[in-house]
Amino acid sequence: MKVLLVGGGGREHALAWKFKQDDPAAELIAAPGNPGIAEYARCVPIAATDIDALVALANHERPALTVIGPEAPLALGLVDRLRAAGHPAFGPTRSAAEIESSKVFAKQLMADAGVPTARAERHTDAAAAKRAVRDFGTPVVIKASGLAAGKGVIIADSTADADAAVDAMLSQRVFGTAGAEILVEEFMQGEEVSLLFLTDGEQWLPLVPAQDHKRLLDGDQGPNTGGMGAYAPVYPLVVTSGTERSSAHAPGNTWAEWHSLVGLAGDQIIAPVLDAMRRMGRRFSGALYAGLMVTTDGLKVVEFNCRLGDPETEAILPLTRYPLLPLMDAVARGGRLESGEWIGHLHPAHAVSTVVAAAGYPGTPRTGDVIGLPEAPPGVHVFHAGTARNGAGELVTAAGRVLAVTAVAPDLASAQHASASYAAAVSFPGKQFRTDIAWRELARSARAS
Repeated sequence: MKVLLVGGGGREHALAWKFKQDDPAAELIAAPGNPGIAEYARCVPIAATDIDALVALANHERPALTVIGPEAPLALGLVDRLRAAGHPAFGPTRSAAEIESSKVFAKQLMADAGVPTARAERHTDAAAAKRAVRDFGTPVVIKASGLAAGKGVIIADSTADADAAVDAMLSQRVFGTAGAEILVEEFMQGEEVSLLFLTDGEQWLPLVPAQDHKRLLDGDQGPNTGGMGAYAPVYPLVVTSGTERSSAHAPGNTWAEWHSLVGLAGDQIIAPVLDAMRRMGRRFSGALYAGLMVTTDGLKVVEFNCRLGDPETEAILPLTRYPLLPLMDAVARGGRLESGEWIGHLHPAHAVSTVVAAAGYPGTPRTGDVIGLPEAPPGVHVFHAGTARNGAGELVTAAGRVLAVTAVAPDLASAQHASASYAAAVSFPGKQFRTDIAWRELARSARAS
């Protein structure tokens, strides 16, 4: 099977690795790919946003399946163009991808579908937005409506910080057109969980629940980033009740409760949203990411993404036993998924993925620094997120998030230790990484014991 994989980050490296696990004989082509993906695929230097060139590549290569990783080409209509040219493509159409490319659209969609989420107001005028800040009180969340590479959300603890965020987006246009329209949103108290689903637009199949760590520094301090790491699985009682569990759950023995978690989210959130999208003529097929907040009032939606999350994918796929390629191929060809037993394919292990970021991230990351990578021990996967080769053939930093180091182990503490230890052994000037990915779960387990 020939597969074209669009993208060049850590998520796409994890997908390439998983596809080769699913089908060792698969022929993979990646555009643009990266040095890590090149271990599994033939990389073609075409940007993920160069829609015309990607369609031309598909016309030339005639892949059996194209899988689009990042949100930008989906928002630009790559799936529409590929399907019009006769190429099966996994991902939502441009109109369906608006669930991520416009936070204003997503809020209205949730209101129409009766899906629980934070109260928010849409604004394009800075003065009106600042009045809304005072009405909401602090802390308050300021969100750029458009795509901002995971950096368009500011949690402001003071009115001054909120005003500065409003000015940055609406007046200074730090996010360009993505911030021309913003949401002033109620701050939700609770803990976040990431649920990722494959869907044909009606049926949906879940991946293992995960938790992303957005803040730059240990203890969830510092500025928001695109994600500094993730762990999986997140155990169900944390999600279904929002309360601490009284005893630790052993991996592999929580199938019924995990099923209950996904069922709750599916009934309250995923099914109503998919139904509303179909009624609007925007049937959503592909990968749907639901970022949820566990509050004292139940589950509430923080955001939707129109693709697999990053860095959650790097933690989830090494725990995913079921082959993804046949499912993605079925969806791309307009087929139907069968709900049911796949939910039970929970790997009896834990995964922790630590992001190693470049100097200057999340502001202006420095690129071109030579990277030293030690040999990875068993159970550690090093997914390239922002790497390149320089003229001398050396591996160098090429983006803000450079590597996602995923360790798989029988228990969470061992996975965290192995992931952080390898991240510490990576060498390049000014590297940044967190040492405490999964700290909340480990703290709960310590209290329970």
